[in-house]
Amino acid sequence: MEEETKDQKSRKDKKATEKTLDEMTVKELREIAKEIPGITGLSAMKKDELLAEIKKVRKTEEPKEEKKTPEEKVPEKPLEKMTVKELKEIALEIPGVEGVTAMKKDELLAVIKKERGIKEEKPAKEKKKKIDKPTLSAKELKGKILLLRDEKRAAREANDRHRIDILRRRINRLKKRTRKVALG
Repeated sequence: MEEETKDQKSRKDKKATEKTLDEMTVKELREIAKEIPGITGLSAMKKDELLAEIKKVRKTEEPKEEKKTPEEKVPEKPLEKMTVKELKEIALEIPGVEGVTAMKKDELLAVIKKERGIKEEKPAKEKKKKIDKPTLSAKELKGKILLLRDEKRAAREANDRHRIDILRRRINRLKKRTRKVALG
């Protein structure tokens, strides 16, 4: 049995050497790429991606007839714009880093930037900070509710439907705030 498998492997190797990389199937390319250390995500790669990785390792020149795909023309996108999956692939190639699969995006960015020597930059736009409204006590809020109820009664007498709806919503919001204040 072992001899047959060795013979089969040698036949596959001969077929593989006879065919050019461009003529191979995706399955054959994946078999070749499995032997190359450092390549991850083989099952998700398409034929052109596999070809690019194998050629990069073998350092063979691409035929001049082929046009470069738009993916090859575009330089690597900024780390912050990469997905977690892409960042994990990069982090897996870094020697000495463990637990990459459990890391979150900010942790991955920190590890990759440290390895590449990129200094942390402040974002151009800083997020607006929420301004804390002065908190009123429950007693003050209930006083406001009473005033709004009086206004609501006056609006009912005037048949002002729009004003009634506005006052109803304001009263409901104030009631919610009193509950939050009461909880602490």
